[in-house]
Amino acid sequence: MRLKSVVSGQWLAASVVMLLMPAGMGGAQSKATKPETGDCRQAVIEGDVKAGQGFEQEFTPDLKFLLEPLAQGSGWIVRVLPVGQPRGVHDYAELATPPYRSVTALAVSTDFSFRAQDAVGWNPRRFRYAQDAMTAKRLEGLYQGVVGNDAAASSRAAEISTEQPEGELQILNAVMVPGTANQWQMAAAVALHFENTPHEVVQGVQPSQLGKLEELQFRVKLELAPGVRAARNVTEEKIPCAVRSTVATNQPL
Repeated sequence: MRLKSVVSGQWLAASVVMLLMPAGMGGAQSKATKPETGDCRQAVIEGDVKAGQGFEQEFTPDLKFLLEPLAQGSGWIVRVLPVGQPRGVHDYAELATPPYRSVTALAVSTDFSFRAQDAVGWNPRRFRYAQDAMTAKRLEGLYQGVVGNDAAASSRAAEISTEQPEGELQILNAVMVPGTANQWQMAAAVALHFENTPHEVVQGVQPSQLGKLEELQFRVKLELAPGVRAARNVTEEKIPCAVRSTVATNQPL
């Protein structure tokens, strides 16, 4: 499904503000924190995609990372899905990375009035993913309440999301046709690293307002949940253990 390309300035501003908040904000109350202990690890994957093509890689025995092409060639979106299970309506990254149905770090695209160079300049992009099917089910149960602006559902979803493993997508190189439109003010708030991101401009192409993303080379780092190891043939690195809130994710909805 293609994401909306044109949104109101107010909606875009509110969405970007949420994306720039520290993890766990945006409705959740502040909680005491404590450092995790133990051996923390992340899976590291590198790949490349061309317009209209996707990328898929298992990064644990139970989960896979996808960079899926969006409709009408607007770019790609990050997905995390269970291995060997029927695909549901929502994926694990979408559920753990609010805001929903709005500007999102998961979409590397010209949707929401981002030009191609804005999408590239939002680099790196950080997100979270539900660590298992049970957590995904809890978040899915809150989804309609969150999109319906229910404060309790939004607060609970934010608390659960804060407890989930983090991911980071870094664009290593991009091939694109730049857009000619004036940059949205809120797009500028996240598209800060275009000049520092390696990129190539396609020559001799008819210009357009938003431009087009032709190819991406990327690296994704996916924090692994405690006790989970990377899939075979996937690079695994030790990392400092993060500070987590004391909110228990096994509380009932």
